[in-house]
Amino acid sequence: MESDGTRDTHGTGAGPVPRAAVPPQGSAVPPRPTRAPDAAPAGARPGYPPEPVSTVADWLDDPRPAAEPGIWRHRYRLPKAARQEHRLAPVTVVGFLVPLAAGLLLWSLWKHGSIPYQWAVLRLLTPSDWWWGGTTSPKGYQGAEAITVAGGVFFAILVYAMARLGSWTDIIRHLVTGRAQPARALIAALGALATLTLVFPSAFGLGWDALPVQDPLFSLIVLITGDYTVFASRPLTYGLFALITVLVLWPFARVGGWWTLVKDAVAARERAKSADDTVRPVTDRKPSQWPELREAGQHEAAEVLTAALRAGQMNDVDCVRIDGMWTLARAEARIPSFTATVLRDGAAAWTHPSGQRDLPGREGRHDLPAGQVRIGRWTPGDRTPLAYGGAGAALGPETLATSLLAVGPAGSGKTRHLVRPVVESLGLHALAGRCAVVVVCAAGTSLGPDSAYDVVVRLGDPASVHDLDPYAESQDPDEAAAFLAEALIGDLDTTSGTRAVTALAQLLGPYRAAFGRFPTLPVLRELLEGEPAALNALRAALAAEEHSGLRRELEARARQFGTPGDPGPMLADRLAVLDRPVFAKFFGADERQARPFSLRAVAHHPLRVRVDLPERGHEEAARIVTRLLLAQFDAVASVGGRSHFACLVLDDASAAVTGESVRRVQRLRSRNAGVVLVLRTVGDVPEPLHGPLYAAVGCRMAFSGVTTWDGGRFAEAWGTQWVETKDIAQHTVFADQPMTRLIHALRKLVTGKNVTTEAVTVRQVERERWSASELAHAVPPGHAVLSLTTVRGEHAPPLLVDLRS
Repeated sequence: MESDGTRDTHGTGAGPVPRAAVPPQGSAVPPRPTRAPDAAPAGARPGYPPEPVSTVADWLDDPRPAAEPGIWRHRYRLPKAARQEHRLAPVTVVGFLVPLAAGLLLWSLWKHGSIPYQWAVLRLLTPSDWWWGGTTSPKGYQGAEAITVAGGVFFAILVYAMARLGSWTDIIRHLVTGRAQPARALIAALGALATLTLVFPSAFGLGWDALPVQDPLFSLIVLITGDYTVFASRPLTYGLFALITVLVLWPFARVGGWWTLVKDAVAARERAKSADDTVRPVTDRKPSQWPELREAGQHEAAEVLTAALRAGQMNDVDCVRIDGMWTLARAEARIPSFTATVLRDGAAAWTHPSGQRDLPGREGRHDLPAGQVRIGRWTPGDRTPLAYGGAGAALGPETLATSLLAVGPAGSGKTRHLVRPVVESLGLHALAGRCAVVVVCAAGTSLGPDSAYDVVVRLGDPASVHDLDPYAESQDPDEAAAFLAEALIGDLDTTSGTRAVTALAQLLGPYRAAFGRFPTLPVLRELLEGEPAALNALRAALAAEEHSGLRRELEARARQFGTPGDPGPMLADRLAVLDRPVFAKFFGADERQARPFSLRAVAHHPLRVRVDLPERGHEEAARIVTRLLLAQFDAVASVGGRSHFACLVLDDASAAVTGESVRRVQRLRSRNAGVVLVLRTVGDVPEPLHGPLYAAVGCRMAFSGVTTWDGGRFAEAWGTQWVETKDIAQHTVFADQPMTRLIHALRKLVTGKNVTTEAVTVRQVERERWSASELAHAVPPGHAVLSLTTVRGEHAPPLLVDLRS
């Protein structure tokens, strides 16, 4: 019996994601109620929505903290060693205390007048009639006030010097700015209050001397005005006090983020005022309670989804799919339509066009809210940062969008540990409307059942339901010619790609104008070979005057037949590989009744597509089709208006890497698309393309068993890093004194070794992150070395991953 996928077997992976528990069909008698219809469940709080009891709700409420790229975020917790790494280093504490102690000592010496030439600068900058001759004793109020101003200036310079020389920035970052709000603002407020008690102790009823902040300012005003009567004005006096208070509080406000906290509080209050006052305020921020819908006033839709989740009628795909539609509805101001759909369809709202809400028999560990699939565990070690040690290793669209290159010999686990989980994850994202995936693999590759895909193209299999459009529904002859040229002769250096594209365009353009479609591959082969019957038929179809320009194109192509640089024979020879009896009913043949599939569909719909390449005996045809699909994927990925991620997975990309395809891969990152290229060895790629290929992808993965030649390419791509080394040298001690020589002789007699001293040299040296030898011999079976780059530019260094964990 068909179902919507919510009752299929989930898999046997460790810690699988909980699924919705829907009761089996068949029983028409509902279970006996456990309470009255209007009674609240046991333990529920009056006035609050009941707590979720389904495993899906509990899983959805699990924490997913922000983490470094490639870390499995579900229930991730920073390791204890990494948390200890954030503690203040002893040198930082010493760097704070030493300048502070020196500053206090200098201030004490200043207060007692013990600093040599303490008042020399003051006497130089002030009139001599302010002082008694040969001394710094003031004659009148001017000298006394000048001494106060000088003390304030010296105190300001002293504080600035302590802040610059000491590690105050690290202390503030650790104690204040590194904390979340409102703790950050509260700590800064306590620091501001403590500083105010030092500046204005009398205002707080304290008896100690005030810091030289207020008095120097007032003394400076007296020296400028020449009279004390200016302070008779209360507005001026209180204004000065307010100015001093603002100046003291300003740095604490910046450190504590007070302005941001106030703006967020005001915005939250405005949102609360705009909400319906009659609706009960939401205090539960758990994702299973759909808090964003409640904050927007869509409480009825939130209650429907919460009830469906609590009743086990939703799975992780449903949650992510509806959350994505909510984000889209909010962005496009279609909230009423969203609410109406949820109230009508509930958990089945916006179901994938296939009708499926889950993949049959999925095996990997997936966390769709975080967009991740777990592929293993980061192995702790000297190379592994503390934040990664022991954490799960995960991939997602944010890393796959930079494209991934995986290299490993046969049997290293590329398909089992990488391709299968990634394809399964992308398929789940497709069901949630967030992704389109195209998988190209050999026939019989274990990448899930046919029911897990919307389109399955089996080239060469008469039972195939779908066919492959070689032109990808292109309307432009030049674009279609570029597809075919890259597929047919993209791996050849002897034939110019530009001349091949021109030759094909000179035939495709006139043929489309004459017959309204592009030619089938057998007809195109005849035109490339210059068959007189095919050319004459095309000339006759272009007899109208409106096709005069196209006739010139055709004649130009005809004049090239037989010339030394004509790419036509080479194109025809390569095209003959696809013009075989086994493919007679494929690639858009007239007599083929299968539904043609165009790769351009993935630009408009979240499709799951698998293309099975021909079996043994047709290796060259498989390589041509692989290059064709990669060329088409680049073109369709550039279509504007696509909101979902698109990914092409090549289980064997040995024939797909050409100079043009490498340039295409580089362009995908900015188009919300990516490719996964899997190779057995880098030797399958032309040597001039090794460097550009590694530079074009953002994620690189070396499996166990790679050769030193392959490892050398990874080592060059991953570069070097600075490491700290210690060199210990032992030097023999030669004694000059008789007693010392006697002691050394006795010591040598007992130990059998000369008396030596150790000299330790610590230095920074530049070394490879992973050497070619280490990649070839030090990576255990079932492991791989993986480096990641996200579309935001975040990097994860090359680290060892245990793919079996």
